[in-house]
Amino acid sequence: MKEKRSTSVFDINGKPSLKTAFPLSLQHVLAMVVGNVAPAIIVSNVCKLSSDDTILLVQCAFFIAGIATLLQLYPIWKFGAKLPVIMGVSFAYIPTLTVIGAQYGIKAIFGAQLIGGFISIIVGIFIKPLRKYFPPIVAGTVVLTIGLSLYSVAIKYMAGGANAQDFGSLRNWGVAFLTLAVVLICGQFGKGYVKLASILMGIIVGYLVSFTLGMVDLSSVGNASWFSVPRPFHFGLEFPINAVISMSLIYIVNSVQAVGDLSATTIGGMGREAKDSELSGGIMGNGIASMIAALFGGLPTATYSQNVGIVAMTKVVSRYVIAISAIIILVAGFIPKIGALMTTIPQAVLGGATITVFGMITMTGIKLIVQEELSNRNVTIVGLSLALGMGISLVPGALDQFPETIRVVFGSSAVVIASLIAFTLNFLSKCYFLSKIQILVRFSNSFYKLVV
Repeated sequence: MKEKRSTSVFDINGKPSLKTAFPLSLQHVLAMVVGNVAPAIIVSNVCKLSSDDTILLVQCAFFIAGIATLLQLYPIWKFGAKLPVIMGVSFAYIPTLTVIGAQYGIKAIFGAQLIGGFISIIVGIFIKPLRKYFPPIVAGTVVLTIGLSLYSVAIKYMAGGANAQDFGSLRNWGVAFLTLAVVLICGQFGKGYVKLASILMGIIVGYLVSFTLGMVDLSSVGNASWFSVPRPFHFGLEFPINAVISMSLIYIVNSVQAVGDLSATTIGGMGREAKDSELSGGIMGNGIASMIAALFGGLPTATYSQNVGIVAMTKVVSRYVIAISAIIILVAGFIPKIGALMTTIPQAVLGGATITVFGMITMTGIKLIVQEELSNRNVTIVGLSLALGMGISLVPGALDQFPETIRVVFGSSAVVIASLIAFTLNFLSKCYFLSKIQILVRFSNSFYKLVV
């Protein structure tokens, strides 16, 4: 007798009716769309891309987000977690991407990303023994540094964009704060879709006001085609060793950080811990997706915490529901007019909306840190990593006397410095050699007291 197929949205293999699934799918799209588009626009501005290339970068952000999400839902071999997660271009990579883009250009970003994606696959294979080297105190320090280092990006956008003729004008700040106010009101007092899509609501209101103030240029939308297939190798690839090292380090850290999102999905949505195979497959899936993205012009992907929150809150874990979201996102990747429309969002509006996201990233880092006791050891790890990471990156010329590789890898990215210091301090404080030194010091102190 043929087994009856589940139609429950609370079953991971459930296949509800389209009428039931579509609204649930749409809320996931609304929750991720801004976060998926904004990094592409930021990187485009840093790399000074043409209008057409900017549209393509945004188009590829949708394209690769759809591909990466489908791969996580329906794994190919061991690539994919088989969990209800939404993937998209990640803000966590922006500090590193902007540094590489400013120094080497867009080709170097995609070359370094290709190698970084491969490194992510390696991490996924060995994630079980590697996890102990990246406890919450280390991961939290890195996430906190990412959040802090993004604030200057948001403020520049709120002021109108670094190269804007009216940078810092009252008009830009007024639109930015209006956008921010709408985001906060919808997020705190809204219900249903309005609350879930509070950032999108803020952008819509800010965009409409900007349009009436003459801040929106729609010419690129009219010139964009209705249908286009992303072209591989359009941007090209370059592999500066400094860029590759920086990107690889961030991929390692963010791969371990993905463990948190995947675990939150299973714990919050299904009431169980994530399996090792799910964690490994999820990280490997993200790695292969990032490698594919590098070839087509999509930026690095990651699991979206806001969508993880939706799953945990609603308990809707049906992969069919998330698959509809992925298909909507993927279809958008074939319609350049959607990408063109996204690029017309004034930078002041984008800044007013994304500063809340950067604030949430910072708080996520703090939450991870306080999971562990704030002992003298842990306070030293966090404090010293932040001090050196943020300090060196904020002082131009601090490493000018060092070799070029050191200057490029460590002199521009607070995240890279903080990651290495946090990892090193945590490792040394737990390693066998150091424990023997501590025993020797204690023995020496005891002997000294006995003799004296």
